[in-house]
Amino acid sequence: MRKYIIILSTILISLASCKKNFLEVSSDSKYEGEYVFGNKEEINRVLTSVYASLMSNDTYGNAFFSTFALNSDVEFTAFSNEFTNISGEDFRAFDGAQHAPSIQRFWNKQYEGIERANIFIDGVQSSPVFNTGDKDLTQQLGEAKVLRAMFYHDLVVMFGEVPFNTESSMKLGKSFVIPMTDRNEILSFLIEDLRGAASGMKYAAALDHGVERVSKEFCYGMIARMALTRGGYALYPEGASGAMKRMPDYKNYYQIAMQYADSAISSGMHSLNKSYRNVFIDESNYVVSNADDPIFEIPFLKRSSSNVGFNTGPAVASVEGVTVHPFGGSGGGMRLNAFYHYSFDRKDLRKDYTVGMWNYDAAGQPQVLVDYSMYNNKWSKLWADPSNALGSNSAGSTGINFPYMRYADILLMFAEAVNEVEEGVAGPNGAKAIKAFKDVRKRAFLPADHALKVDGYTSTAAASKGAFFNAIVEERKWEFGGENIRWKDLVRWNLYSKVVYDSFMEYLIVASMAGGDFMAGSDKYQTLPVNKFYIRKTNPVNKDIYPNTTLPIIEFYNPWEAVLNPGAGYLTATLYDWYNVDTSVPRAQILYSYRGFIKGGPAANWETLDRNNLPPVRYILPLPNSALQLSNGAYKNQYGYN
Repeated sequence: MRKYIIILSTILISLASCKKNFLEVSSDSKYEGEYVFGNKEEINRVLTSVYASLMSNDTYGNAFFSTFALNSDVEFTAFSNEFTNISGEDFRAFDGAQHAPSIQRFWNKQYEGIERANIFIDGVQSSPVFNTGDKDLTQQLGEAKVLRAMFYHDLVVMFGEVPFNTESSMKLGKSFVIPMTDRNEILSFLIEDLRGAASGMKYAAALDHGVERVSKEFCYGMIARMALTRGGYALYPEGASGAMKRMPDYKNYYQIAMQYADSAISSGMHSLNKSYRNVFIDESNYVVSNADDPIFEIPFLKRSSSNVGFNTGPAVASVEGVTVHPFGGSGGGMRLNAFYHYSFDRKDLRKDYTVGMWNYDAAGQPQVLVDYSMYNNKWSKLWADPSNALGSNSAGSTGINFPYMRYADILLMFAEAVNEVEEGVAGPNGAKAIKAFKDVRKRAFLPADHALKVDGYTSTAAASKGAFFNAIVEERKWEFGGENIRWKDLVRWNLYSKVVYDSFMEYLIVASMAGGDFMAGSDKYQTLPVNKFYIRKTNPVNKDIYPNTTLPIIEFYNPWEAVLNPGAGYLTATLYDWYNVDTSVPRAQILYSYRGFIKGGPAANWETLDRNNLPPVRYILPLPNSALQLSNGAYKNQYGYN
C-alpha cells in the first residue's frame, strides 16, 4: 500500500491538449519522501495537477451531474426494474450498491485531488521561495486550499463521514489507514481554513484565466456553501433507516454563510447582466465571462474532457457515429422531471430555455419527446455556432465548462441565511436580502412584467420568515434546474422525503388517470395536455427563439394546457403513455423510479407511508468496496448497505 500511496503522490500527468496553455503539465516532477519546491515554475506545474483532478468524467466531467444527480422534482431518471440492478449503479433511484464501479472511480478521483492539493500545500508552505508577502504564491496557496475544500465538501455531502487528512500520504508513516472523521468536524475545519486563505487571494478579474481559476469570490462562495451544509440538516446513522438532524450550533454557520456571501456581493465583481439563456449558450460556445454569473467554471479541454453538452441537451441520433450536420451525436441522458416545467410561472423566461421537449433523428429532423422526463437544455453541442461545432463524427469530450458555482447561487444563499439568522427580513440585512432575491428573479422576467412578477411577488414573499423561505425554496428550484443542486438543497432543508413522496404521487396519479382511476388529488392534473400539438418549421436563425441556427425546429401550440382543437396544420404527439392496458397497472417506470424510498408494484409501500411522518430518503452513498477492503475493517458501511 505504501507503493500505491507514493504512486498517487507522484505528479505524472500528460495531457494531449490544453486550454489557453492553462493546463500544460510537465511529466518530469516526481516527489517521493521529503520534498521541497525550489522555484515558482515547479510550483505552477504542481498546482496545475490539482486542477487536472477536476477534469475526469468519473467526477465533474460527467458522473457529478448524471450518475449522482439523484431523483427529485427537478432532475429525474426513469427506472423500469423492480429490483436493484446487478451493476449496483441505481443511485438516482436511491438503490445503489458498494460494488458499483462508478462509486469507486468517483471516490478515487476525489482523493487523488485531495492528495495532490495536500502535496502542493505542504510543498509551498515549506518552500524557501514562499513568503506571505508574495501575492502570487498566497493566491496559489489559496487556490489549492479551496480546491481541497471543494473535493472534501462533495464527499461529505454524498457519503457523510469520510477519511480526512490534510497532509500528504508520504507523511503518514506506518499509518496507512486514514481515520474516519465526523462530517461536522471536517466542514468546520475547512471553513476556518478558507477564512484564513481568503485575504491572500485575488478576484477573478485579476487572474489570467478568470473564473476558470479559483478566485477570492469563489473562496467566499465556498465558505458560504459549506457553512449552509454545516448548518443544515443531514442524514445520520441512527435507528433502522437513519435520522435527519442538524446541529445545535446551526445558526452560527448561517451567520458565517451570511457574512461571506455578503462579502462576495459587496465586492461588486459580479452581476447578472447577461440573459439567463446566454450564460449557458456562451459556455456551450467556449466563451468565458469573468464579471457576470459564473463564479467558478471547471476548465475542461475541448475534445479531451467533459460530457457537458453531450449528456445534457437534446438527444441527437447518428448513423454509424456520423450525423448529417457538423454537431455530432448526443445522448441527452441527463433529464428533468416531466412535471418540472409546469411548476414555472408561464412568463418565466427560464422555463422554455431550461426544459427541452424534442430531439433530432438521424436525418436531422426534430421529433417530439414522448417519455417519462424532459431534456435538460442548459448546455448542448447544438448550441455552438457552426464554427465551434465538434464535427459530424463527434460524441462526448465536448470541453464545455461546468459552472460549479454561479453568482445567482451566492445571492440566494445570502437571502436564505439572512432570513434564518434575522428571523425574517425585518432585520438590519433585510433590505439587502430582498434585493438579492429580486436580482435573481428580475433576470427571469421581461421588464414589462417586473412590477407584478418581481416587485409584487417579492413583497408578498417577504411578509414573514416562512413565506420568504418558501419563496427561496421555489426560486432555487427554477434557477438551478439541471445543475444537480436540487436534491442537496432539499436535504439541508429536510424536505427531501416530502418532495420525493409528492413527485412519486404525481407520476402515479397521472398514470392512473389513463386507466380510469381518478385518485385523490387528481383534480389539479386534469387540465394538463394529454396531447401536444406541433408544427415543424425551418430554423428562424434567431438565438432568442432557438439557440441552434441551423437545424429545423418544432413549434408547439399551447403546450401547457389541455387543448381540443388547435386548428389545421398541427401534428399530434400523445403524452403520458404511462398506463399498461394489458396489465391494468401503471408502467414500471412509474412504479420504480424512486424505488429505494417509495414504490408501487407487488412490494408496494406507497399506501402505507404517511406524508406527515415519512422516513428519511437514503441519499447517502455507500463507501466503495476497495476502500472497505483496504481499511482492514476500520471502515464500515451503514444505512442498510451490505
